[in-house]
Amino acid sequence: MQNSTSTSSLWRPWTSIAQQANSMRIVEAKGNRVRDAEGRWYLDGISGVLNASCGHGHPRLIEAATRQFQQLVHYDPMVSSHDPAETLTARLADLLPGGLNETVLLNSGSEATEAALRIALQYWRNNGENRNRVITFEAAYHGTTYLAQQLSGLPFTVSEWAPPFPIDHVSLPASPREMRTEAGAEALIGLFAKALEAGPPAAAVMVEPLLGLGGCVVLPAGFLAGLRELCDRHGALLILDEVFCGFGRTGRMFGFDHDGITPDIVTMSKGISGGYLPLAAVTVTSSIKETFVREPVAQGLRYGHTTGGHAVAAAVGNAVLDVMADERLVENSAAQGATLLEGLRKLESSPLIADVRGLGLVIAIEADAPESAAAIAEAAARAGVMTRHERGVIRIAPPLTLTDEDTAEILQKIGTAVEAAAAAHR
Repeated sequence: MQNSTSTSSLWRPWTSIAQQANSMRIVEAKGNRVRDAEGRWYLDGISGVLNASCGHGHPRLIEAATRQFQQLVHYDPMVSSHDPAETLTARLADLLPGGLNETVLLNSGSEATEAALRIALQYWRNNGENRNRVITFEAAYHGTTYLAQQLSGLPFTVSEWAPPFPIDHVSLPASPREMRTEAGAEALIGLFAKALEAGPPAAAVMVEPLLGLGGCVVLPAGFLAGLRELCDRHGALLILDEVFCGFGRTGRMFGFDHDGITPDIVTMSKGISGGYLPLAAVTVTSSIKETFVREPVAQGLRYGHTTGGHAVAAAVGNAVLDVMADERLVENSAAQGATLLEGLRKLESSPLIADVRGLGLVIAIEADAPESAAAIAEAAARAGVMTRHERGVIRIAPPLTLTDEDTAEILQKIGTAVEAAAAAHR
């Protein structure tokens, strides 16, 4: 039997084997803070699993899980539904724009992407058309199952195996800073228009409202509205990936709310359960679901998992919606995010900082080089704030329960970290 000082048998994903030997170990979390094995507390600037919307250890979420454990842990969704799932899907229908009211519950964002693609392609077959081309961003990230990974053109996540259907990628026409302009919106809409016109009729366009792993790129205002018009013109389904943005992260309940549009399919995860338990959802319009009576084998959806919509996870999801409403967490995300963004933009005077951008409580600090981003993130951790960096971008996405005092602390300690990294750079 191994003791606590033995080499770990845990193989962590997306982490170099050499790095694992000396990596941090988080052992406790409360509210907006986490503690490592050495006893140091940090302000959690990445929300644990990127979307711990209600903070860590919220008593109402723990109570909801405990109560459901005592009543019904779960039951095979192919055999029976249960109250937590029925309640959660009804509440999602109330939250989402009109027409989006048919939901399948799953376990992860990757599974949600897989389901959304299968639904979109099968929808066209149900209607007698063999559309199977999908258009997405080059810098997209939609998960790591086989179909989901095919959508990404990012060097770290791109698939090495051929996709089972045509996928066209659209690259950003300008830098993230230049994208946040009216001209950026026009250029981007123009590129998607060309992609839709260039090949056979597209089955779907799938995008994130904000490019998360692709550099935390804030897309220009009006882009999603323009994309909605394009999809309508070409008959393509519009799929919005709200796994990262959904449930208040961007200062609205959903990222697409900023442009006031209604997609055909929405994928959700992470924030739907506050990060407490694995849970995901795919919601489609009634008009899409109704075509599945013509699916030739099952006359329904041939995709799902026995643990999908787990009763305890769904019960926590319902409690998350209650907490978000009662504590006004979406409004808090918008207010605290605006304060953070205004304060952190002062860092653009540093020679190490190329751009600071954000929407709600997701802020990106783009450094002049990946090495600078790593140095700033390390200095921030030493100061007591957890961040995450990918390539040259440092991401700050704290819980939506962030307080005024927490925001002031992040501003002070990130500022100190940038100064320390700049001093070492000189």
